[in-house]
Amino acid sequence: MREHRKPALARIRGSGLEIGALHEPFPIPPGARVTYADALTPEEAARLFPEIDASRITRADRIINLDQDGLGAFAAGSFDFVIISHVIEHVANPIRIVGEIFRILRPGGCAVIAVPDKRFTFDRPRDLTPFDHLLDDFRNGVTASSDEHYLDFLGAVAPDILKCPPGDLAIHVARVRGRREHCHVWDSASFRDFLVRSVRLAGSPARPVYESSGDENQFEYFGVWELPEPRQLAV
Repeated sequence: MREHRKPALARIRGSGLEIGALHEPFPIPPGARVTYADALTPEEAARLFPEIDASRITRADRIINLDQDGLGAFAAGSFDFVIISHVIEHVANPIRIVGEIFRILRPGGCAVIAVPDKRFTFDRPRDLTPFDHLLDDFRNGVTASSDEHYLDFLGAVAPDILKCPPGDLAIHVARVRGRREHCHVWDSASFRDFLVRSVRLAGSPARPVYESSGDENQFEYFGVWELPEPRQLAV
């Protein structure tokens, strides 16, 4: 585990949910229990990601399509912790998912949230995703990312593909859509701003209790956000 992530372990206790672990599930301290949710079975993931050792892919306890269904399968206050690491950048409606994360947390619970900082990934040449774009998607109830998101991704990682004939280009877009490649792009500062504004939109009192930025770790925004107990709010 990267050093900057280790402080999160002290906050993880009880029963939790990890979303999109794929082949890198977050370490769980002794005594904690975790349910794994993903959009794919291990067999489907192995076909889509042949570069991953199939034996390392985490078997999901629940198959959930975040874009279509959000976290509606879980009642409010279901979990003591939620882990979502390098997933939010893949979903069509990130503001909705942030609200859902804090809806299913119990008071006193925490969310461990990480996204890649574009400055240290293949997303480096891409523009930051404007919050207003995400707000429009949220207000319009978007449940699928447009082809433009995936064309933007291809333009950054394999620009020659954009010169393909339309039929071939459509095949490439379908492939990256199937793999749920990055739709949205943030650096650490813009993602933190996104989180603050999304939590406010959700009407949640959640607040950060630990954060590490790409400036510090050269990798990602990593944060632990806590949902206070009612007595803490009264203080």
